[in-house]
Amino acid sequence: MPRKSVAPSISEVAFDCPHCGAYTTQTWYDLHATTRTGDSRVPGVTRSDIVEVIRADKNIPEQAKTGLIDYFQKILRGLVFLRNNEQGKYVYADVHNLNLSKCFNCGEISVWIHDRLVFPAPMQGPAPNPDLPDEVRRDYDEAGRILTLSPRGSAALLRLAIQKLCTALGEKGKSIDEDIASLVKKGLSPVVQKALDSVRVIGNEAVHPGILDLRDDVDTATRLFELVNIIAEQMISNPKHVEELYAKLPEEKRKAIEKRDGKPS
Repeated sequence: MPRKSVAPSISEVAFDCPHCGAYTTQTWYDLHATTRTGDSRVPGVTRSDIVEVIRADKNIPEQAKTGLIDYFQKILRGLVFLRNNEQGKYVYADVHNLNLSKCFNCGEISVWIHDRLVFPAPMQGPAPNPDLPDEVRRDYDEAGRILTLSPRGSAALLRLAIQKLCTALGEKGKSIDEDIASLVKKGLSPVVQKALDSVRVIGNEAVHPGILDLRDDVDTATRLFELVNIIAEQMISNPKHVEELYAKLPEEKRKAIEKRDGKPS
């Protein structure tokens, strides 16, 4: 029996989520507005390195640090989200013709003006590997939202995502060619290196990450989406799944295996 599917609509309480794609319940919110006063009369813009600054700050307790990092990662990803206001401000105005819907499955917020979905923009290309690091995921998602509008921009973002993914996997991040060659030695399939060559990411026709290549098209960008996911699957997801399976073994079995392999228990 095929899965039920309903296009996102202002008239429905359940539809395919624009973020995660799941058909599920949506909670609708009315909006209210308060006037900005004092020193915060204009909206603030979060600095791009705020997460790294928080991680490095030894004066922030670890429990508080986790919440702050989660908050600013959402800000930097350009997400709309809800946060309880513990100070209880007065409401000066109701906001009309602007609504939010929240997905029961993923918890993400979608933004509507009148009957039109304005955020998130429709995602194109393959769904991202769920184990992608947040910084890589941001570039991947942005590339998916501009795929048909700007295939060259999408491909440039995906090359940058590959570079960042290599860095997250412990490589230098200066040369995709060298990073992928190093990852192949660590277990990445050599087929991936050939595939990267085929889309002009490395080799004599190398294009620097983040730089537009006038030859890029939708097909090039689509293959780059797939390559990001393949690298993440082989180097992050598969080892994680193996560790999860190994952790489920009885302790005496794990000790016996470690003794057999000469590893300290």
